[in-house]
Amino acid sequence: MTGPLALTAGEPAGIGGEITLKAWLARERARLRPFFTLDDPARLARLAEKLGLAVPIAAIARPADAAARFAAALPVLPLAFPAPVMPGRLDAKNAPAVIAAIEAAVRLVAAHEAAALVTNPIQKETLYEAGFAYPGHTEYLGALAQGARPVMMLVSPELRVVPVTIHVALREALAALDTSGIAAVGRIAADALRRDFGIAKPRLAVAGLNPHAGEGGAMGREEIDMIAPAVRLLCADGIDAFGPLAPDTMFHAAARRRYDAALCMYHDQALIPLKTLDFERGVNVTLGLPFIRTSPDHGTATDIAGKGVASEASLIAALQLAAEMSERRQAVRG
Repeated sequence: MTGPLALTAGEPAGIGGEITLKAWLARERARLRPFFTLDDPARLARLAEKLGLAVPIAAIARPADAAARFAAALPVLPLAFPAPVMPGRLDAKNAPAVIAAIEAAVRLVAAHEAAALVTNPIQKETLYEAGFAYPGHTEYLGALAQGARPVMMLVSPELRVVPVTIHVALREALAALDTSGIAAVGRIAADALRRDFGIAKPRLAVAGLNPHAGEGGAMGREEIDMIAPAVRLLCADGIDAFGPLAPDTMFHAAARRRYDAALCMYHDQALIPLKTLDFERGVNVTLGLPFIRTSPDHGTATDIAGKGVASEASLIAALQLAAEMSERRQAVRG
């Protein structure tokens, strides 16, 4: 897929604008593919001046203009925020613009005007005040993709993890687990590892749910009755899947060398090890969509917004990974 990357503004009161400016400054060092952001050009110019960042801003009329402007200025597809933006001060009046940026970026990617979608972090509580009906970015993108099953993968240089259940309370996550669902997520993960990560024969390590993977049924039967059958289904499909494994022993360095991704049963089981190993370079990837989407693996960090201390490392990693995935898909399509 050719074309620039589309980067959404995210929560304007958070660090999205700052890390976008810093990512553009690192464009040559990080060898970034041209990208444009859907944001307010005037607010980004003010933010750059406040932070002392020498980032010229270039408003563009269409994504195709981004490549020609990228070397000398940050291309911005204009987006208006209804209320004044103050770093660290959330305002639900701006939530519709945040949502509109996501929708516009998805349309551009679907129309092949942009190669991939990269999203800056959103503040879900603020969006809920404006009537946002989805638990998070991942579920909303699935709805925009007309019912696709979105699957979250977290990627870092040290580890890839895929939670079967995502943004639900732990009690609800446990109730939602079943054999067919685990197997379905495993299939999507394996397909993505082949297509987007260039791994011809991906290996999936499947985590247990209970301590010590249930200890042979002494600490719960979910491994016996639900997870092991899912592993057998994946193996029957020709996927190199193994488990269920004791979750507390599958993330150390030697264990990680045995697999390409860990299939985990719930959100924190997957995200805690990844963020512990490499918080700054983690990338959130949404699998199962008809387009590529990546995002920094951190929140809006409103407590440090506007102070000039936010790290752009995760956003740079997200931009790099989106470009790599796009290039792999383009190579397959010829």
